[in-house]
Amino acid sequence: MANDPMRLQHGAKPMTRGIHHLALNTDDMKMTMDFYGKVLGMPLVHALKVPPGVGVGPANRGNPPFENLRHYFFDAGGDTMVAFFEMPKGAKTQGDRDALAAMQHCSFTTTEERFAQLLERLKAAGVPLIGPIMVGAGTWSVYFMDPNGIRLEFSYQSDDADDVRVVERWTQTQDEALAELASLSDDKAWLQQVTQHLPTRRPAA
Repeated sequence: MANDPMRLQHGAKPMTRGIHHLALNTDDMKMTMDFYGKVLGMPLVHALKVPPGVGVGPANRGNPPFENLRHYFFDAGGDTMVAFFEMPKGAKTQGDRDALAAMQHCSFTTTEERFAQLLERLKAAGVPLIGPIMVGAGTWSVYFMDPNGIRLEFSYQSDDADDVRVVERWTQTQDEALAELASLSDDKAWLQQVTQHLPTRRPAA
């Protein structure tokens, strides 16, 4: 790995370990369970009803403003989960994924072998696909919509086999990052601060 120019390690330590769960919305939980479980291979791990008072009562902590909602969790791999709230039918319109503060899409990491299997499952289910497309950093992706209209992506990294390390593959050198960041700011002190953890060069192959 030390001589792999496709992988770089940066010098910062994130405060977080990763995603605990990504909470999304549906108005048809059974349809959503069938798609995420049977097509995408994400098994259900936890099913609950939101406790009384958390929807419209004083205990609401940012939950959807409805009582007695289903809130189900699926294993997305890598010790992460995808969760869904089930909204009452007709209570909400479909969101604009390109709106500010919206989720434009979510990409899930997989291996090249699993990627091929998932492609076949999506095709067998009649899901329209865009890709596979090379999206950069030696990464191939396919894009599609779930039955709720949520845009999803599966991605694998060339030549990684089962040793998939996303951050190392996508980490840039300082100069590579600065080539873009210069279009954002000309504050040299700020630019140095936000790139100081990045490596200065790529290793020889």
